Amino acid sequence: MIIKSADFICSNTQISRLPIPIKPEFAFIGRSNVGKSSLINMLVQKKGLAKTSQTPGKTQLINHFMVNELWYIVDLPGYGYARISKSKKEDWNKFIRSYLDKRESLQCVMVLIDSRLEPQKIDLEFCNWLGEKGLPFVLVFTKADKQSNVKTDQNVAKFRKAILTTFEEAPQHFVTSSETLSGRDELLEFIDGINRSFTPPPFDEEYYKS
Repeated sequence: MIIKSADFICSNTQISRLPIPIKPEFAFIGRSNVGKSSLINMLVQKKGLAKTSQTPGKTQLINHFMVNELWYIVDLPGYGYARISKSKKEDWNKFIRSYLDKRESLQCVMVLIDSRLEPQKIDLEFCNWLGEKGLPFVLVFTKADKQSNVKTDQNVAKFRKAILTTFEEAPQHFVTSSETLSGRDELLEFIDGINRSFTPPPFDEEYYKS
């Protein structure tokens, strides 16, 4: 897939204000500081499209980016960020889970995993929740350039082994680096394959006009 354009469309916290669900969407989510914004910018080759920050939890809204005027990257708030009030965290969790569970045009959830770490409970719990809801997802291991290929392969294998305690088979996975662009072509090819067979879902137009 050749990326010809990538543009910010909107940020919000209300499902009814999201773009009308007639184009395929791919949601990117992971623990705070997993490198989500850097990965998004790397995929579309547009520095600064998704805002990066040294402060975990920078993304606090659902952000939609239109790619090639054909599909959306959806940048979701990271989970596991502790420096917010409990009530605020619960509000975010409810909103994000509602989006993931009910969004008609959502095609796949990209669950970002820091390839430098041993399997984290919070990542496994989130994957289990997606599995319980029957939501399609893949694993995207980030920051592979920060260590040796051997160490990355070891951590990927450990995560796959851990997830197989609750799944019959491990989901497809990609190993990426925002610095070296590794994994970019494979991830875009995966998205392109889904887009080719996408059929716009039925939706309540009046709901999105209200």
